Amino acid sequence: MFISYHCVSGFSTSPDLGAGTIFLQSSMSSKGSAIVTGAASGIGRAIAIRLVQDGFDVALFDLPSSQEKLDTLTEQLKQTSGPRTLTVLGDVSVEADVQALVDKVVQEFGGLDVMVANAGIAKVAVLHETSVEDLDHLYAVNVRGVFLSYKYAIIQMLKQGRGGRIIGAASLGGKRGVLEHTAYCATKFAIRAMEYGKFGINVNTYCPGMTETPLLARLDEVLTSKSGEAKGSWMGQAKNRNAIGRIGAPDDVVGLVSFLASKDSAFITGQSINVDGGNYFN
Repeated sequence: MFISYHCVSGFSTSPDLGAGTIFLQSSMSSKGSAIVTGAASGIGRAIAIRLVQDGFDVALFDLPSSQEKLDTLTEQLKQTSGPRTLTVLGDVSVEADVQALVDKVVQEFGGLDVMVANAGIAKVAVLHETSVEDLDHLYAVNVRGVFLSYKYAIIQMLKQGRGGRIIGAASLGGKRGVLEHTAYCATKFAIRAMEYGKFGINVNTYCPGMTETPLLARLDEVLTSKSGEAKGSWMGQAKNRNAIGRIGAPDDVVGLVSFLASKDSAFITGQSINVDGGNYFN
């Protein structure tokens, strides 16, 4: 994997840190350290910005193909005084990449307090049209990737002995089936049950409804292409399926994640919380 190191505001790195591209931003103070996977765009990007605003040192993790987007985000976060940012390139489905990510965060930030396993993908297809390759890819990112993120975060948190927060991205598809999303829904059901409360490690998931992200735009493009409708019409219809009457925005999700990452959520664990404008009542 390509390795490149850059120093911002007086921090330096050394080539022995391993795979990935790292950018450091200086810190005045921090309330802890956090990792956000899938941080280059959409909900992950918004979460990363919010956690920096909350005072966390934040590691931004995404695929090498997202480097330009991560560079742009890093430049934006440089305007925020205080917390540091650490950008690492890798794949959540590759164990060595996730382990190296956690190791880098511990080396640079001194520990890990919050893991936001946000990275995820979707595939639009009914079951009999879903290939084994598509299924394997979905499970690699949505299940294996989350599992690895949880695993290495928990290993580190147990070593530290001070608890922590594990926050996963599920969706409404993790609570009920969605037409033409059979395999996707199965992957989201799979991440809901991990309990480490007795160690002070809280594990929760946020479940966004229709949220305006690049992923949703791609789904709209695929579905309207199949139906012959105008591009954007599927998203237009979707906003009428919830009580509030609009598509969600990434910023609608970040408040919940901010709360789950905070001390205020100390007595909340094992929960999957909807952020869907009232699309699904439970």
